[in-house]
Amino acid sequence: MPSSIVVKGIQLSARCGVTEKERQHPQPILVDLIFRCPNQPAFRSDRLSDTVDYGAITQRIRDIGEGKAFSLIETLAEKICQTLFHEFPITHLKIWIRKIRPPLNNIKGSVGVQLIRSRQHIASTDLMHPAPFLVSQLSRLPHGKILDVAAGRGRHAVYLASKGFSVHGIDRDADALHDLQTQAQEAGLSSITTESIDLEVDPQNPPDLGTAAYDAIIVFFYLYRPLFPQLLKALKSGGIIMYETFLLDNHIHRQHPRRKEFCLEANELLTLLQGFRILHYEEGDHGGPSGKERAFTAQALARKPSTPA
Repeated sequence: MPSSIVVKGIQLSARCGVTEKERQHPQPILVDLIFRCPNQPAFRSDRLSDTVDYGAITQRIRDIGEGKAFSLIETLAEKICQTLFHEFPITHLKIWIRKIRPPLNNIKGSVGVQLIRSRQHIASTDLMHPAPFLVSQLSRLPHGKILDVAAGRGRHAVYLASKGFSVHGIDRDADALHDLQTQAQEAGLSSITTESIDLEVDPQNPPDLGTAAYDAIIVFFYLYRPLFPQLLKALKSGGIIMYETFLLDNHIHRQHPRRKEFCLEANELLTLLQGFRILHYEEGDHGGPSGKERAFTAQALARKPSTPA
């Protein structure tokens, strides 16, 4: 049976209001969440990696609510919803966000909004916005079979399939992959296959992704260092790997991801790709996972050495 995670009373000091005065002076806001995620393994494993870290979600909500001013509480609520779906494997979400001391006469309680959203509700919007790095480097990908690692709902898989590539998407979130297949069918794209697989079940023995099975591999905003040898083995001779994810700078300056082990050190990606020919490498302030915010990331495009004939 599906289970829900409930987080009540997240406290924000936010600048939100129609008047300039409200946007200049922080006021107390409370947020309640009820959400579902693919957390069934956690009931047996007792591992945080098998569910969603509600501490990280709480911090992300605080980052959004306290990071900029909003005229409408509706806009703040929608921004939180969009961000949580983009950055966490949440499938369904109900949020209640309210001002507990609204500047209105004759109101003793709170004023706010409630939203109910599902991942499918925002899927079509997401799929229209692939990462700018992928778009800018698309012409350098060899046509053939591409592995999309941590594919999620498939904004990159659908984009690549629409450009004539054959794509295999892998992700732990079976619900997200189901949404991906639905979107692909509706778009008439038959060149996408998916596989639900937990890439982090055993760091000493990461899953085998095949040998020389893919012409290109793409990885966006996902980092699991023990998987790198399998990624490189799965790439064909002369194949291309495209990788972009957070730098430690983003954890330090923007408090995301919450855990620094999910971030790359400076030049670490070059070390992980040692022996490959680097076609493009850049560290800097780029577009984030949703394309609507900024993030300090490392971007790499590298070619696997060709095997001598």
